[in-house]
Amino acid sequence: MLKQVDILLIALSSPIQIGVYENKRLIDTIISDEKSSDILPLLFESIFKKYEVKNLFYTNGPGSFMAIKVTYIFLKSISILKNIPLFATDAFYFNNNQPIKAIGKLYFVKIRSEIKTQKLETVPKMRFALLDVLDYNEFSKISTPLYGIDAV
Repeated sequence: MLKQVDILLIALSSPIQIGVYENKRLIDTIISDEKSSDILPLLFESIFKKYEVKNLFYTNGPGSFMAIKVTYIFLKSISILKNIPLFATDAFYFNNNQPIKAIGKLYFVKIRSEIKTQKLETVPKMRFALLDVLDYNEFSKISTPLYGIDAV
């Protein structure tokens, strides 16, 4: 019998990070520098052979529009086909609320619960990190992409 787990996907920038969680605790990590459109099917094929997935979680933005679109379509398809619930939260949950690159010198910033763009001259290096323990209350059943600014 396969171990029941939840899967978290952070695919807004390189590297792609997948966390495997059992009882809200991180038990396995998968990291890839490949393009999400190329590698996600292979990674998830491996995950489904090894685990029984109960829930899917992902960062729905802001970040790379293409990464957000690919990730959402991929996970939404799995959610529908395998009848696995899909949940989302914004990327600030995984980078200590640091600014996230938008376009040029524009960055996404989160002030209280509102995401805005600001022009910044110097910005700390943005890095997303899987958490050792997930707070499921930070995620929503509304899993549509959060672009922050209009998609191109």
